[in-house]
Amino acid sequence: MTDFATLLHGKPLLAILRNVPIERAVSLAEAVWDSGLGAVEVPIQNPQAVECLRAVAAAAAARGAVVGAGTVVTVEQVAVAADAGAVFTVAPGLDLDVVAASAAAGLPHLPGVATPSEVHHAVKAGCTWLKAFPAGSLGAGWLREVRGPFPDVRFVATGGISAHNARDFLDAGAKALGVGGAVTREGGLAELLTVLSAA
Repeated sequence: MTDFATLLHGKPLLAILRNVPIERAVSLAEAVWDSGLGAVEVPIQNPQAVECLRAVAAAAAARGAVVGAGTVVTVEQVAVAADAGAVFTVAPGLDLDVVAASAAAGLPHLPGVATPSEVHHAVKAGCTWLKAFPAGSLGAGWLREVRGPFPDVRFVATGGISAHNARDFLDAGAKALGVGGAVTREGGLAELLTVLSAA
């Protein structure tokens, strides 16, 4: 099983393609991969989104890139994600059954955390990369402070991130940034990549 240290090595962006038409999702994913600065996640909250993941995964396979499945909140969704070609799973919260199912399927899992207790339980479950969510509400200060007692945890700050605050979260110690809205709006990806390429 490939881990996030490998999947996100040198890639500060995890682009979240939520509710994006398939053709645009593939186009955005290719732009992210072409930049060399990011990985891609497609949330699978409905059947149309699963088909989008499948299309992006096919595009990824054709060029040696990877894509993960987001908003994976049930054990059943882990199987759906694997079948559609995802190589990792992401969730908004911490569900130990989903963590275990993802591990059993050979998919590294990125669970969402917002408290020190959740960080602790995620680490106990074997997760060393965690999604700080919602990062925009938690703030860069939260990330900086929680890293004190958990120095070995690697955080992907997600939720409310844009070109305007990306640097704050990276400076606070985030290893990567999960970005949705700022990536999918017109011109947003280019703006964000400009900030990240200067990092």
